[in-house]
Amino acid sequence: MSAPKIKFCGVTREQDAELAVSLGAWAVGMILWPHSPRAVSIDQAAELAALLKRRAEAVGVFVNPTLDEVSQTVEATGITIVQLHGQEGPSFCIEVARRTGCKVIKAMRVRANADIQVLGQFHTDFHLLDSYVAGLPGGSGEVFNWDLAIAHRRLTPPKGKGQRTPLIISGGLTPDNVGAAIELIKPWGVDVASGVESAPGYKDAELMRAFAEAVAATVPLPEITVEQDEGAEYEAGAPESAESGESSEPVRDFDAEFDAELEPDVFPTPSFTADAQASELAEHAE
Repeated sequence: MSAPKIKFCGVTREQDAELAVSLGAWAVGMILWPHSPRAVSIDQAAELAALLKRRAEAVGVFVNPTLDEVSQTVEATGITIVQLHGQEGPSFCIEVARRTGCKVIKAMRVRANADIQVLGQFHTDFHLLDSYVAGLPGGSGEVFNWDLAIAHRRLTPPKGKGQRTPLIISGGLTPDNVGAAIELIKPWGVDVASGVESAPGYKDAELMRAFAEAVAATVPLPEITVEQDEGAEYEAGAPESAESGESSEPVRDFDAEFDAELEPDVFPTPSFTADAQASELAEHAE
């Protein structure tokens, strides 16, 4: 088992991007939504993407862009992944991938299982779960109900050959809580912005290092098999038997809990119809 991938998001400075790479980050995110306090210009994004080239993924974060805006920005900056953090629909995401050749992250602000079901309709390269805060598309620093993230593997269909869409967790992660999130959810990746900042857009080097260390610490140590004198073997660190007087805590069965919760009429799955998707593409193309 390897540690989840790390994406440091909302990066605005070259020194922060360099540190992210040195800490083994999979990706560095740049906000291309002008209303964000962490927004960067096209020229800044191009400089950061050039610095990251062949060392880490350069992720451009958009909120409700047009198709032309995305394709022109990709061409001008050299970003390698497009993250869509607004109300973009499934067809729009597919068209972004087709036009740009970039991988696509579809972000969803979640409040209930119904949001996870909607996300299952997006056949993108990655899914990202973020906290829902009214009026803010992201970067709120708020933590969402992590039990909803566990439902992702049950409420989203396999993307092919039984493989699930890789899940990235965001929303209020810090060096102090990321370990617990990983232990509970077991995501493919983790995304952090405000949790490692001294001010919006200004990363704190010590917090970045602490976050990377906390993620790395979630990898279990390799099991060591020790041979006893009688020739029998046991695994070091294995729980003792009931005869020793110690009892293990019961394991929570999340699958069974969600099976019991998911009644057909409780969370009706919104759908993106063919007419709605055609309308969406026409709207974003304007």
